[in-house]
Amino acid sequence: MKRYTILFFAALIAFGTTFAKDQSVAFVDMSYILKNLPQYEQANEQLTMLSKRWQKEVEAAQQEARVMATNYQTEQIFLSETMRAQREQEIVKKEQEVLELKRKYFGQEGELYKKREALIKPIQDEIYNAIQDLANEKRIDVVKDRSADPSLIYMSSKLDISDQVLHKLGAK
Repeated sequence: MKRYTILFFAALIAFGTTFAKDQSVAFVDMSYILKNLPQYEQANEQLTMLSKRWQKEVEAAQQEARVMATNYQTEQIFLSETMRAQREQEIVKKEQEVLELKRKYFGQEGELYKKREALIKPIQDEIYNAIQDLANEKRIDVVKDRSADPSLIYMSSKLDISDQVLHKLGAK
C-alpha cells in the first residue's frame, strides 16, 4: 500500500511540473510603472493638494474648539450654571463637528477616498488593459506584480515586462 502511495505522489509531482512548464509567466513592477506615468503623478499631486487643504480646514476647526475650551476654563468661575451648561454643549458640538469633518474628508467613504477612486481607478484600469493586451500578444498565462510579492527572491530581467507595458501605454 505504501508503494502505491509513493507512486501516486511521484506521478502527481511529475504531472504538476509538466503542467507548470507549459505556463508562461511574466512580471511587472506596478510601482515602477506608476512612477513613470505622468497622469498618475498629476493625480497624486491633485490628491495631495486636496488632502492638505482639507487637513488645514480640520486643523482650523480643532483650533477653534481648543480656544472655546480654553476660554471656558478661564471664564468658568464667572458663569452661571446655565451659562456653563450652554458653553459645554457648544464645545461638545464643536468637537463633534471636527469629528464629522474628519470623517467627511478622510473617512472610509470620505471625499479623499472618492476622489482617489475617480482619479486613480481609470489609470489602474488602463494599466490592467495594457497588461492584458500584452499578455495576449505574447501568450503569457500569468502576470505577477513583483513589487507586491515579498516572497520573490530572484527574477530574471527577461521576465519583466514593465517597460513594455509603459511603451504600450505611451509613456516614455
